[in-house]
Amino acid sequence: MSDTISIEDPDALIHHTPPKDFRDRFALRLVKFMRIFADKFFAKRYGHRAVVLETVAAVPGMVGGMLQHLKALRTIRDDEGWVRELLDEAENERMHLMTFIKVAEPSRMERYLILLGQGVFFNLYFLLYLFTPRIAHRVVGYLEEEAVISYTQYLSEVDSGRVENIPAPQIAIDYWKLPQDARLRDVIIVVRADEAGHRDRNHEMADELAA
Repeated sequence: MSDTISIEDPDALIHHTPPKDFRDRFALRLVKFMRIFADKFFAKRYGHRAVVLETVAAVPGMVGGMLQHLKALRTIRDDEGWVRELLDEAENERMHLMTFIKVAEPSRMERYLILLGQGVFFNLYFLLYLFTPRIAHRVVGYLEEEAVISYTQYLSEVDSGRVENIPAPQIAIDYWKLPQDARLRDVIIVVRADEAGHRDRNHEMADELAA
């Protein structure tokens, strides 16, 4: 998705979709509540924050794709491309995770936190999507809004010299077809653009379900 969005201009990337009703407000408050824990635990360790963020972010696309697939089979209808789109989103988020594991090299304790966070979030999100897919997509939209903000802050830390602009992992160079001399800054830019694309599409899906 990074090819469709201006990746250098933060003003073009940072965008908030105002909640339209109590369901949207619930989704927004839930995401803001989740952000409190990330801020308290990781502070400005953005590489480690990215690892946990992407562990959670890789779940919704897979859950949504699976449930949309089953719904299409059950109702004998066309899924209108949602299944493939959601599974592609999950794959993209997984590649974010694989990239930042190389960057941050999480400790054993952080790996346990990843397992716990994924296990809890998967089950909660599965139930949320099963009963109210509109809120589920809105939650992802707001999660991605926060992700864009976090990656913008991460980029600022790199540009200021507070975080070393290390060479990009080879897995990122191969996946995004970056130059062989790409650095961490280049990776953050393309990942942030991916997240902005996921943000916009999930808000669109929530709007379509509300129509």
